[in-house]
Amino acid sequence: MTVEHAFAPFIRALGKGKQGSRDLSEIEACQAMKMMLTEEALPMQVGAFLMLMRVKEETPEELAGFARAVQESLVLPAQQPEVRLDWSAYAGKRRQLPWFVLSALLLAQKGIPVFMHGTVGFDADRIFVPAALEALGVPECMTLAEAAAAIECHNFAFVRLENFSPTLGDMLQLRPILGLRSPVHSIARMLNPMGASAIMLGIFHPGYRDIHQGAAKLLGVKRAAVLKGEGGEAERNPDGPCIVKAVMGDEVFEEEWPALFATRHLKDETMDLSRLGAVWRGEASDEYGEAAVIGTAAIALWTLGEAGSPADAEALARQLWASRSPALPA
Repeated sequence: MTVEHAFAPFIRALGKGKQGSRDLSEIEACQAMKMMLTEEALPMQVGAFLMLMRVKEETPEELAGFARAVQESLVLPAQQPEVRLDWSAYAGKRRQLPWFVLSALLLAQKGIPVFMHGTVGFDADRIFVPAALEALGVPECMTLAEAAAAIECHNFAFVRLENFSPTLGDMLQLRPILGLRSPVHSIARMLNPMGASAIMLGIFHPGYRDIHQGAAKLLGVKRAAVLKGEGGEAERNPDGPCIVKAVMGDEVFEEEWPALFATRHLKDETMDLSRLGAVWRGEASDEYGEAAVIGTAAIALWTLGEAGSPADAEALARQLWASRSPALPA
């Protein structure tokens, strides 16, 4: 008689049909992810599980359980710097440049330690953070230990997911094989590897705002901003209103930030990454880009508690932008 595989109950819970299927508890989700990370689950089981979860959609409890399992698997630096803001960047940009990278660097210049993590996807028409950093002359870090040192020196570091969680990185790369994005894209956004007190998180589908907000609360994040950002990144689109799902201590609420322009800007047809540095150094101007940088930085400053209101946060962001140094981490 064949003994049932230990991972099978998790697949059965998700896939037993309309009447028999159910959500996983936070503990079950954590257990399932631990088995996938340690390769106790077979490859075919991992694929089945991820696709069943994709069809069902994660609950906040499931997402929190998955993220907690990954967090517990990470090898952290012996000397961890105090990181104030975790910034996940996994979507890539295809209509506008990744202006949010300049927002993060602006906060770093103010003395706010920022840890950014992401990856490079298979979409040839999207620009991901590593390409933006290369264009700016800002090196990416290969390990969390390198990131810790960079944060100590420059208040900013970026590490690719596959360099600090290779197994989860492999799961993320299953998209062209499975044909769909999987919950791993949501899990990666929630990782907060360096234990920052606040997180900036962008999503594309509005329904995921509540899921990520709820998961952040369950994970004990003290301050969080979840927004439907431009292209799915944590970047405020200045052409329209932006709803931010926030966690502030024990409070969970939403704040609507108004559009900064009356008419929408056209898609950036050139997507010339050299413009990021030119605008930062003041050698070129970009109405949309500068508004995106300032508007995104304002949401981050408000989330961090650096400003008491959105209006004050925008004023502070404009001040920081006006007084920025052209020098960037090298």
